[in-house]
Amino acid sequence: MKPIRFILLIPLFMLLLTGCGEEQTTGAVKVRWDREICARCAMAVSDRNYSAQVRGGRKDKKAKVYKFDDVGCAVIWLDKQNWKDDPRTEIWVNDYRNGKWINAKTAWYVKMKNTPMDYGMGAQSDKAEGALNFEQAREHIYKVEQRFNPHTGLPRDISEISEITKPTKTKDPKATTQTSDKKKAEENDKK
Repeated sequence: MKPIRFILLIPLFMLLLTGCGEEQTTGAVKVRWDREICARCAMAVSDRNYSAQVRGGRKDKKAKVYKFDDVGCAVIWLDKQNWKDDPRTEIWVNDYRNGKWINAKTAWYVKMKNTPMDYGMGAQSDKAEGALNFEQAREHIYKVEQRFNPHTGLPRDISEISEITKPTKTKDPKATTQTSDKKKAEENDKK
């Protein structure tokens, strides 16, 4: 009797093994948070509300999934790939409100502070007042990249640095030193 049971169970085991071996060919994949790095900037992919994934590759190769810590990194990285316009290329982002994966090209983007790489875009599935579509968000990302990210290899535009960070100009550099030295001496005399 035991050999017959074993023979009857073989098709069940085969079905289970083929189900486990199937690789997902579309959509976002599971992320090993804090253990995978951004394909562009090499930072840890750790924020479950602002990360992104790109699935794609050359036509003669199997599509691969690339993970990013910020939608800005994904957009800029993808634009440098010669297969970016391939119809099988997918971009997925987290809905910043609940962490669910949504299609980046149909998502709406709201401006935010404190995103992982400071591109300032939070994706959501529904349109909100002032929200940007994918192309508008892409334009915003490139403006941020040009202004603030030195790793691009492009020169920075010094005129865009705020007045607070600019050094103050004085007519006589010694005058500033003498004034501060006098103040220090006066403070020491008071003690």
